[in-house]
Amino acid sequence: MTQDTATNEPHEPTPEERAARDRVRRRAEGMTHHQTADALEAAEEAAGDLDTVDTGTRAEVAEWRRITDLLFDHGGPYAPETDAFVQGQLTARKNHRDTP
Repeated sequence: MTQDTATNEPHEPTPEERAARDRVRRRAEGMTHHQTADALEAAEEAAGDLDTVDTGTRAEVAEWRRITDLLFDHGGPYAPETDAFVQGQLTARKNHRDTP
C-alpha cells in the first residue's frame, strides 16, 4: 500500500484532492451513467498506473468511479445538489470552519 491515501482509508483530503474532485463534479454535472463511464475509462487510461501518480490524479479517478457507481441505477443525469456524499462533505466543511 502506498503512503498516499487518495482512494484508500478515510482521511482529510489534501487541497489537490479537493480540487480534483471538484473539477470532476463540475464536468460530470448533467452527465448520464454511460457518459460518466466513458469519462472514467478515459481518466483511468490517462492516469496509467495509479500507484505511481499524484494524489490529485488518484482522487480524480476515484471521483469518476464514485459518480459512475452512483448513477448505475439512477437513470438520470448527475447533479451535485442531489449527491448525498457531496452534500455531506459540504456540511462537514462548513461545520469544521465554524468550530472555534
